[in-house]
Amino acid sequence: MTDISPPADESSPQDASIMLNLEQMIKNHLTQIDKTKENLKKHQEMLADIFLNDPTFQEHDKQAKESAKIKNATKSELLKRTAVADLSAKVREMKITVKESQGALNEYVREYQRLSGVNEITDEKGNVLEIVYTVKLVRKSSRKS
Repeated sequence: MTDISPPADESSPQDASIMLNLEQMIKNHLTQIDKTKENLKKHQEMLADIFLNDPTFQEHDKQAKESAKIKNATKSELLKRTAVADLSAKVREMKITVKESQGALNEYVREYQRLSGVNEITDEKGNVLEIVYTVKLVRKSSRKS
């Protein structure tokens, strides 16, 4: 369990520098995550359009009983095309990037809150964001302590 305690009454110039660096890293990650999400959405739409605009894919999709098998086979063929495979890979990479950046952002925010005692931060767009902790239940391991 992470101890979230308010900052000490005395702060050094080094602490102020760390705080400013943390705040900037948080803002940079927020901006990067937003941009990646926007690009991810565009790329996902492009990938979906490729499948929807393929005549073979549309024809097979209309065939109710056989559609599942034929649709998956057609999708597989489309993904063999270099451009489509590259786009699909880019979408997967962007999803991973968003997830990793969100994880790093969570750590920066946790440290920022711990050092500053503040539960809000203003992003580069001027929006005030509240730091909220979420609780998750996980099954306790059965190993002996």
